[in-house]
Amino acid sequence: MGIYEELQERGLIAQVTDEPEIRELINHGGARFYIGFDPTADSLHVGHFMALCLMKRLQEAGNKPVVLIGGGTGHVGDPSGKSDMRSMMTTETINHNCECFKKQMERFIEFGEDKAIMVNNADWLLKLNYVELLREVGACFSVNNMLRAECYKQRMEKGLSFLEFNYMIMQAYDFYYLNKHYGCNMQFGGNDQWSNMLAGTELIRKKEEGADAYAMTITLLLNSEGQKMGKTVGGAVWLDPEKTSPFEFFQYWRNVNDADVTKCLKMLTFLSLDEIAEMETWPDNRINEKKEILAYELTALVHGKEEAEKAKKVSHSLFRGGGDDADMPTTKISVSDLTDGEINMMDLMLLCGLVKSKSEARRLITQNGVAVDNVKINLNTAMISEDRLKDGIVIKKGKKVYHKVLIAE
Repeated sequence: MGIYEELQERGLIAQVTDEPEIRELINHGGARFYIGFDPTADSLHVGHFMALCLMKRLQEAGNKPVVLIGGGTGHVGDPSGKSDMRSMMTTETINHNCECFKKQMERFIEFGEDKAIMVNNADWLLKLNYVELLREVGACFSVNNMLRAECYKQRMEKGLSFLEFNYMIMQAYDFYYLNKHYGCNMQFGGNDQWSNMLAGTELIRKKEEGADAYAMTITLLLNSEGQKMGKTVGGAVWLDPEKTSPFEFFQYWRNVNDADVTKCLKMLTFLSLDEIAEMETWPDNRINEKKEILAYELTALVHGKEEAEKAKKVSHSLFRGGGDDADMPTTKISVSDLTDGEINMMDLMLLCGLVKSKSEARRLITQNGVAVDNVKINLNTAMISEDRLKDGIVIKKGKKVYHKVLIAE
């Protein structure tokens, strides 16, 4: 089985421009491919994780990755999949986020001579002359065709800014530039990027006679209900351990829906398809074992085996009723957060990011869904004193979410 067939078997391929050519290229290590990452935050998240894993799989099969950091496109913002215009970031923020991305990517991709390279599109996009760009590139685009693209159609009712309208042209120019200067012959990206990627292949074919350029999109990581995976009450599941701890990361995957476990094992882990097929024959009463394997494999990929072992150990100890909580997600609050030496659990849960609102916390408490140090609380026992917080308390939300809280020294 070639790498292309393996990607198909794992359910990773969504759309391709020229299947025979793409199959031949990547199965024989002939792809010089790129994936772009816009620095919209100071950490990569689960949404980027599948793209990083795809790069790793293709690199191991002999293909050459080009990691494109969007220091230039980050100044505009991709409208794809967004109902409103993204907040505009300062140049300083964009540059900081780019540096954070670079450090994290080195855990997944092997960089070096004749291996993978990393480039930043700020190096060419920010130097472009507007009139020259209009003449050189703008003439190759049909506004009618652009407006038919899905990424723009969904924004037309609410309003699409001219700033965002240029994003497709910028992404297409990236592919053209990388093809011309780095020999990139393929672009990979999320399924929501299809229109932008097609624009790039067309631009290359119009500007470079005889040049070959292909595109392939990756299946979006959706749960069995059709929603994007990688979101929690507190927001995205980040790859930065300071934003999402290894334990929280482990627990996220440990708690996925039963119906999503096999799909996640195929799409995200590097376990062989034979191993996963064997797990599919397991009886239903082994589903938690499969979830733990998924959580361990992904935590080890992102944070290393040592952190994965720690997270697994803490998870075991908690579900057996006690044990070491040193690696549990922890929030340190200040005395100034208290009123007369105590704090209401609704305020405390909001501070910890366990709920989105105090009303949600109140509802959980009234439904007996919250415990402190393994004792269920109600609205009459929802005040936590400073003395208790000095030693630290463990909040349990529902059956699976644990969070330690203490007073910062």
